[in-house]
Order: sequence, then C-alpha cells, then structure tokens
Amino acid sequence: MSKKNSISDQQLLFDAEEMGRITPGDLWEERDEPVACLGQKFPNEEARREFFREELRKKLPELRKIEGFPIGTDDDIINLSDPPYYTACPNPWLNDFITQWEGEKKQLEVEGKRKADFEVKEPYASDVSEGKSNPVYTAHTYHTKVPHPAIMRFILHYTQPGDVILDGFAGTGMTGVAAQACGNPDINTKEKIDNEWRVLYGKKPMWGLRHAICSDLSPYASSIAYVYNTPINAKEFEREARRVISKIAEECKWLYSTRNSSGIEGLINYTVWSDVMSCKQCGCEFNYWDVVMDVEGKKLNENYRCPHCGKIHNKKDPAERVFVTEYDDALNKEIYVAKSVPVMIVYTCNGKRLQKRPDKEDLDLIDKIASTKYKYFVATQELPDGEKTREPLRTHGITNVHLYNTKRNSLALSIVLKHFEESSYSNILKFLFTGMVNRSSKMNRVHFNNFFFGGGGWNAGHMKGTLYVPNISVETSILEQLDDKLNSLLRALPYLPNYNSNNVSVSSANKIQIADNSIDYIFVDPPFGANIMYSELNYIVEGWLKVITNNDTEAIENRVQGKTSNFYQSMMSRCFAEYYRILKPGKWITIEFSNTKASVWNAIQRSLLLAGFVIANVAGLDKKQGGMRSITTSTAVRQDLAITCYKPSDEIIVKITNQIGCKENVWDFIEYHLGKLTPHIKKDNKTTTIIERSPKILFDRLISYYVQHGLPVPMDAQEFQQGLRERFVERDGMFFTATQVAEYEEKRKLTDGFAPMGIIVSDEANGIEWLKNQLRESPKTYQQIQPEWMQAINGLRKGDILPELKTLLEENFIEMEDGKWRLPNIQDDVDKNLMRTKALLREFNLYKEQALKPKAKLREVRVEALRAGFKQCYIDKDFQTIVTVGDKIPQNLRDEDEVLLQFYDIALNKL
Repeated sequence: MSKKNSISDQQLLFDAEEMGRITPGDLWEERDEPVACLGQKFPNEEARREFFREELRKKLPELRKIEGFPIGTDDDIINLSDPPYYTACPNPWLNDFITQWEGEKKQLEVEGKRKADFEVKEPYASDVSEGKSNPVYTAHTYHTKVPHPAIMRFILHYTQPGDVILDGFAGTGMTGVAAQACGNPDINTKEKIDNEWRVLYGKKPMWGLRHAICSDLSPYASSIAYVYNTPINAKEFEREARRVISKIAEECKWLYSTRNSSGIEGLINYTVWSDVMSCKQCGCEFNYWDVVMDVEGKKLNENYRCPHCGKIHNKKDPAERVFVTEYDDALNKEIYVAKSVPVMIVYTCNGKRLQKRPDKEDLDLIDKIASTKYKYFVATQELPDGEKTREPLRTHGITNVHLYNTKRNSLALSIVLKHFEESSYSNILKFLFTGMVNRSSKMNRVHFNNFFFGGGGWNAGHMKGTLYVPNISVETSILEQLDDKLNSLLRALPYLPNYNSNNVSVSSANKIQIADNSIDYIFVDPPFGANIMYSELNYIVEGWLKVITNNDTEAIENRVQGKTSNFYQSMMSRCFAEYYRILKPGKWITIEFSNTKASVWNAIQRSLLLAGFVIANVAGLDKKQGGMRSITTSTAVRQDLAITCYKPSDEIIVKITNQIGCKENVWDFIEYHLGKLTPHIKKDNKTTTIIERSPKILFDRLISYYVQHGLPVPMDAQEFQQGLRERFVERDGMFFTATQVAEYEEKRKLTDGFAPMGIIVSDEANGIEWLKNQLRESPKTYQQIQPEWMQAINGLRKGDILPELKTLLEENFIEMEDGKWRLPNIQDDVDKNLMRTKALLREFNLYKEQALKPKAKLREVRVEALRAGFKQCYIDKDFQTIVTVGDKIPQNLRDEDEVLLQFYDIALNKL
C-alpha cells in the first residue's frame, strides 16, 4: 500500500472549484519505492512498517500503564497495527504528527489556501439531513455511524484546510473519512454542499484536506476505522484479495457441498437450523420449525401443537428448549448446549438458486464436520458476564466466542483468518473478515416475509444491539459472503482517502496522549447511557482479532458491570474535560446526540458545562433511514441532535478570572457569548426563535460558566435582565449585539414572518404547556415531538427532575390508535388530573420518608410532586412536613418556585 505524505502533493491534486473524483487506482501503483514518514526515509512501505512496529514494541511497557489499554499480547497488538498511522493501543506518535501538520499550515497560508486570522464566530445552526445509502456507509456494518457527508458540513464550517480534528469516540472513523473528503469530494456531494453554502452564506465553503485523529476504546471499531482512513491501491488489492479468496474457496468447498435430486453437486448458500423443543405435557421432542411454520397460510403460528400429544404451546406457555452434552475439541471438554437440527438448505447448482430439506448426505457431512479438528486459530475466549451475554447463555448455553457459530462456520472462519493473516494486505482483508463474523453466527434470523412472499431470500441478519440467538437461525456460508464483502469495499474505495493524512488508535477518551491546546475542532458521537453495550457486543469479533476492549472506563450504564447513571456522567465529565484540555481556546466541539432519555441529555449537558464548555446551539441531524429500533419502536426517533459548544478564548477567561466580582465582566462575557450565537434561524421559510438568545438561557449560561470556574456571580436574575435590556437590543424575545440585530432584521424580511419556537421548558409545568402548544393544531406522534422537545428542555433548573417525554404524554394526553397524541377533552382531562395527582402524591410520600431520615438531603426532586404534596399537606394542616421536606430539597428550587415558596413560608409561620 503505497502512501503519499506531502501536503503540497495532496493540494496539487485538488481543484476546489471544478474537480471530479480521482480514484485510488489513478493516483499510484504498488511500487517498491522509497517513502518518507515523520522525517525519516525508508526504502519501501514494508521497511517503514517493520521499523515502527519494532519502535512500538519498545514503547508497549509504558503504554500498558495508560488507562484503557486493550487486552492482548504484545505480538497480537503489533500484528493488528500499522504504526505510526494506526496502533491497536494508545498511539505514541500523535503529537509528532500534530507538529508536522502545524508546520504544513504555514505553507498552505503562503499558497493562499488558508488564513492566519481564521475565526468561526457563530455555530453551524442549519439542520443536516443525510442518508445512509452511500457506498462508504454500507461497506461495513457497526452499531452506530454518522454518514460522513453529514460530518463534512460541520468540518467545512468550523475548520479550514490543514486543520487538525479529533474524534475521541471515533467508532468506524467516519470523521476521518469526512476530513479527507473535504479535500477530494465526490462530484454529487460537492455540488450539494456548494448549493447549501450559497443559500446559507452566499459563498462556497473552503474545500481542502483536513487531518483527523480517530480514537476509540474498541480494537474492533478501530480496525474498521483504519481501513476507512488508509489509501488502498484498488487494482493491486483486488488482485490479491481474489487470489486469497480462491485459496480459501478451495480449502472450504467441502464444508458447503451438497447435491440436487439428480446428484449434481452444488454449493450451500445458507442452512436454516431449528431449536429442538420438549413438550411440557408428554416430554417428547420436536423441532420448532415444523410446528410454527404455516406455509399454506403464509404465517407463523402463534399457537403450536406438540405433534405427539397435541398440547398447545405459545409465548405465554412455551415448550422447553432441549439441551444436550457434547464434546468440544476446541475447549477439550464437554459442553452443555441447546440442541438444534438443520431443517432447510438454500444452495446454488448449475447457476440456479434452489432449496431442499437436508438429506442423509447432508446430515452425514454435518457429522463429519463435527468430528473434524481445528487446524488453525479459533476464538475460544470465555464470554464476560454482562447484560447482553447472559441471555444467550441462558437460552442456548453459549459460554465461549466460537459457540456463537456452528462447527462448520467456526472451521471456515479459522481458515479465512489464517489465509488473510498470511497476505501482505492482512489488515485490509481483516475488514472483510470482521464484516462476516456476526453474519456467520447463530444470531442470524430468518426473514419470514421473504420466505413466504419471495424477494431477497430469508437471511435477515442479526438483531442489532443484542446478542440474541433465535429459535430458528440461519447459518450463512462463508463462501457466500466473501465476494459480497469484497465488492462492497471495492465500491467504497473511490470515496476513501487518497493519502494517509489521518491517525487511528485504540485508547480511552478520558486519557488521550495529546498536548494541551493542540486540536482545531472536535466532532464526537459518544455512547449514550444504556443505549448500546459496545464492549459486550464487540467481544465476539474482538475474540477473533485477539485484541479485546478494556471496558473498565467504558462510558455506559450497565447493571451487571455496576455502572450507574452517576458512573456514566462521571466518565463523560472526564472525557469532556480531556477534550477541553486539548482543544485550542476559541475553538468548537460538536456532539452528536442520539437518545430519548432526558436524564442522558442532562448528563451530557452537565458534563460539558463541568468541563468548561459553553453551549451555543442545538440542531437536528437526520440520518434518514433509522435502524430497526427506530422503525419499530414507538419511543425511538429517527432524528439525532447536534450540540455545539465552544471553549472560551484566553482573553475572556483572563478578563473574568483576574477581576473577580466585577459586574462589567458579566457584560464582557455576554457580549462574547452573543457573538458565538447564530443571528438568525429559518425553519419552513419562517424566522424562528433562537432559544440560546432568550434572557433566561443567557443567565443560565452565565451562572454555569461562573460556577464551574469557582467564581462568585456578581448579580441576581432581576439585575441581569435589567442590564441586558440596557446594553443589548431585544427583538422577538431575543437579545442581539448592535451588529447582529441589523443582520437579523435583514434576514427576517426575507422570510414569511416569525414563528416562535414556543415556551422554554424550565420545569414540568411549562413542559406540559409546551406539549399542549405542540398538539393544539393537530395530533402528533412521539417521533414528531421528540427532537424539538430535546432542544426545548435546555432551561431545566438544577435539581429538578423532569419526567421522560413518554411519561408526560401518558399522564397528560391521549394516545390514539394511529400512535398520535392529542389534547384530552373535558372528561379525559378530569380523569387524567385525578390519576396524575395520585401518582404525584405517591412520589411526594417517598420524598417525605427520605426527608425524615437524619442528615438526609434530597438533591434531585420532581417539582410537580412537591407542589402536589405541599398543597395536600396544607389542606391537611400538616405544616411540619412542608418545612421538613422544604429544608431538605435544593434551596434554589424552593426559593425560585413561587408555589413551593408560598407554601413553605405559610408553614413556617404556622409552626
């Protein structure tokens, strides 16, 4: 894989105005020629790779002391790495590359391709909509990915050519792909973004190569990111890949051999396996497939009969799964696993796709495979105890990685890995391999619609986000997948990097080996609470890679691992503090957010503020086609959010911290902050509210900044609002600098009027009013409401618990048959209020019990429950309870909420 390193060479290939896409095969040939890397020259790429691998080996003892270092031997980590560009551990050369890239910036300035005084004064406030169907996105599956053209918009706005970008939760490295695509975009993407920029800014973006550092805790994710961010000679790679695949096919052919009714040999595409069940009544065994499949009725039977005694089974009263004891030669011991049998084979014979029930020859082949010993490495690591690993252990007895596969596919995978590792393109071929592991497992489900109605086969793939093994699974042939995976990567190559200008590493986001104030922009898509258990889900693939995630610092909520919401917030705070340290002053960070829980949203916001960032904007990011959960789950959403923050400049920090208590510094901060906010947002051709410009949010941002920096706030809310009106210009409930208001008014004239975004949700009461406004014109689904709801709850007070959106809808509104929510009618409203009051009083009684305990403190409470409880205590003349609870809740809630304060003052006077 020949790599180019010269920034001048890269820029010569790029014409920002008119160029089309240059394919990798047009740029270079695989030649044994000298290469330069980090100031050193080598006779060829292999010499470069071997030199840095030896250097990495020397550094490993010290690197192992770094938090988040992966689990694996030195040899396995080095074999998976391609240093210094990619290390399957913390990359010790990151600062060397940053120094080199900083030096290249000066040449770009001389050439007029970047500006020395470049400054981004406002966030990218436009919603982004980008689909997942591009060849890069579909070349490899992973739990979450943001399409790289979506990330390109943010990079083009916040950076200029030569800038250094970090993604500390990089996953498959789409941020790196986006950074390089800004220097060599495909024609369609370039035209689309150019047109968007003309509308938004009246000019084209500054096209040109950016550099990216892509780091992730997972070796699996990073191995994918490496391929996505490494230049590959398409012709040479394809030639080598097809040679290796041919050898694999020759060695594996017997594993997937079958014959048609005429005795002509064919190749199995996939085999359907069914669990064997035991009737609860008679104890006889039967296979699940035969009793649930209704081919004539084109459906699956919800109720199924035991073929021996006729007892009816269903989901509520299922038959029991049969377990058997088998000898496992990989583990060299007996194992206790669920019994399953092959029930259908789909195969290709003479170019035709056929299907049949397994015959004696097929069953004999399976027996022969069962007695065949492994010749090569097979992943036998014991699965960790986890939320996702417990179910397959319980349902199917899966205790080790290789047991996720049939013996046939385990044998085939071991053969494939062996041949891939022997190739000079080993790490690139592992991209194909990791893309096959889950597809080759027992997690694959039957696509019953396709079975009954045709059109695309039965193989539905595994259920994303789980390690679920179904009762009926599909054993997909390795040979069926090889060409498909290769062709997918070949289709993506024209859109991937032409130059090795990025870095990929495996490390924890809270311990990145980068110097202070080194990064120009950060884009991250972090984990969100308990959304996805990455390390558990990645364990199967990483077992085959022989390098496994060290999940001690994995930022998730996981009951089995003992990781609570507090742990999650603590880890995210550490990560964002690390980002704050390495980001240059005055620069920006964008966080892609995908979760329906307000608690996770608040945890992310609190972590950002604790780190020192100031939130400037929240916009929509629509990836269009959601995963299965977003399509089938009522509370899932298809639109993510992009939170954009900035790190204040050194000048403003010095001004505030050196003159503690000076009120004028408040207005310095507010003027600086207003300058970082977009002056105008258009939605549906109407000017809409910019929540960040409202007086309440401006005061909240001021308070947060001063408190997080340990500074006393020199004024209260009333004085702040008075000063705000004296010094700045108000329009439509928002505040602007004199310069900004002129731009706002000019752009407002070009729209069809003003459409206020609505009430800012600072507590549950006005949250309900906000929802009423949303539903007043017409009913809406949860999915339609949720994205704007997440933006509206920016103003929630510290210590106040806001129930989940789903809870508020259920307690206060009516769900119709089509899944849309509407306002209640009069009788509905009466009933809802009675039920809601009872629920709130139950919650208040829990607070009361806790408040009676010595030294107890109620740090987070639901204000609406307190209001209902205080009111009931007042009616009952139970003034002591009001005072006792009022003394234990956060003072800001009690003193800032006029209802609570009224009851509290009355109760004090009554005692």
